[in-house]
Amino acid sequence: MSKYRRPAFAALLERVREPRRFIQVLAGPRQVGKTTLAKQVIDALAVSSHMVSADEPALRDRDWLIQQWELARVSAADEPTLLVLDEIQKISGWSETVKRLWDEDTAAGRKLKVMILGSAPLLVQRGLTESLAGRFEIVRLGHWSFDEMRDAFGWDLDRYLFFGGYPGAAALSSDLGRWRAYVLDSLIETTISRDVLLMTRVDKPALLRQLFRLACEYSGQIVAFTKLLGQLQDAGNTVTLAHYLELLSGAGMVTGLSKYSGSRVRQRGSSPKLLALNNALITATLELSPNDVQDQTWRGRLVESAVGAHLLRSTNVWYWRQGDLEVDYVVRVGRSVFALEVKSGVREEPMRGLSAFTHRFRGARPLVIGPAGIHVEDFLASEPVRWLTM
Repeated sequence: MSKYRRPAFAALLERVREPRRFIQVLAGPRQVGKTTLAKQVIDALAVSSHMVSADEPALRDRDWLIQQWELARVSAADEPTLLVLDEIQKISGWSETVKRLWDEDTAAGRKLKVMILGSAPLLVQRGLTESLAGRFEIVRLGHWSFDEMRDAFGWDLDRYLFFGGYPGAAALSSDLGRWRAYVLDSLIETTISRDVLLMTRVDKPALLRQLFRLACEYSGQIVAFTKLLGQLQDAGNTVTLAHYLELLSGAGMVTGLSKYSGSRVRQRGSSPKLLALNNALITATLELSPNDVQDQTWRGRLVESAVGAHLLRSTNVWYWRQGDLEVDYVVRVGRSVFALEVKSGVREEPMRGLSAFTHRFRGARPLVIGPAGIHVEDFLASEPVRWLTM
């Protein structure tokens, strides 16, 4: 069993071993190890299993889903059986069908356990909340961390800042052109065309692709939707952009952080801080070179993006700005609020934003990531909660 997804593996294995209680849902972006993890759980259980994928949407529908479920039921008549359904979001109306079949098995006392995998977390979540309330547990898998990429491939911080956290692309990193083509074609375009456009109504697909590119270009920066409208062709309105950004976030690509203010209304109405959820998306889309990691400006942006994505793996994240004062990231752990400033250069600069934030929000704790505080490498190599509970 691979050690790189060990916490998720242990949690999933323990849940599947329990008496039949819930559908186990493994959700996360493409190429983060969901299918591999499911196969490892099957091997560790040493029980009968039936694993199928709905990755060909033209050939998969609810009738196909019912057929696969019936095959697993035949096995479960003789011994406990695990049914694994991969890429479940490709089946229209899947959640209603799963609910009906699951409830039938529960009433009949069948020894059939079910695991669902999905590479479009937002779409999977919608299906769960619409039909399967009270019947599921989720194990979320994010992009690979610096610690995982370092242990698996021997990467140092600079390689991680450039090549990001896609383990499937790591073997191609010695050939920059081939690596970039793989990320663009097999990861970015496949995610947009198959996990977003094919599964959700998008009236302006070209606009969604433009928005993705701009989010990569401005990753780590606060950008008003009105400014984005001025840089996009056929941009529609701010409501459309906000919706498309939500879709891209739900696919694990880019997101928009809200302003921290203590008011939910103001948070939702704020200009977003754009953030790529994997540095590979930035460097491949913008055709950067590994040498750009040494450029002070690009390094700062890549470091800030990597830190933000790392924080989002395990906690809610905001930014804060008042006038020309800014805090890179704000996070909550329990009742505690932390203000994080990310520094990548060696030059010491006054951190007026941190001072202003802690003055306005009494009890907030400042934290510096960079030469004046926690080393970037140390922060990315461990779970954020370690530094936020010290």
